[in-house]
Amino acid sequence: MLRDFITGEELPDTDDERFRQSLARLLVEERGFAPTELEPRRVIETLFNSQFVRTTIDQTVRIEGQCLMVVRYGPGSLVTRERPAVAAARVLESAGQIPLAVVTNGRDAELLNALNGEVLAEGMTAIPDRERTLSLAWELGLPPLNDPRRRERELRILNAYDLEVCCRGDCPPRG
Repeated sequence: MLRDFITGEELPDTDDERFRQSLARLLVEERGFAPTELEPRRVIETLFNSQFVRTTIDQTVRIEGQCLMVVRYGPGSLVTRERPAVAAARVLESAGQIPLAVVTNGRDAELLNALNGEVLAEGMTAIPDRERTLSLAWELGLPPLNDPRRRERELRILNAYDLEVCCRGDCPPRG
């Protein structure tokens, strides 16, 4: 078992979880966020076409009551992580869209403008510190997502990207 850096909760000791914990340490120790400003493992649940998907947001940054950034970790290519991270940032909070998203594989990262999907910076140094997060969020704003059709579209995108599909009969048996 592994102890969560932010909450102290016991978690399964996997390579992916070790990367997530390293990321939490980076945000606190190098980027200046307080542990209380990080919310690990927030969840968005979707159900479309009989496919239930539980999307986990690895870290959500909340400063002075406002969610300003989501961070999603996943091994492999970052480009495949961009769109679902943007979708998550757009629908996670009912009060408004979260303006920034970070995608990382633990070795590389991209900072995204979640309002338009633009890549703002690349590399692990792209993960902004607390002050840069505040200034970017202030610059971009926190617009609401009032259109229910657009919200549903973003939820469908999350559902499609985060659906776990097993190939060649490798799925565990149902039931």
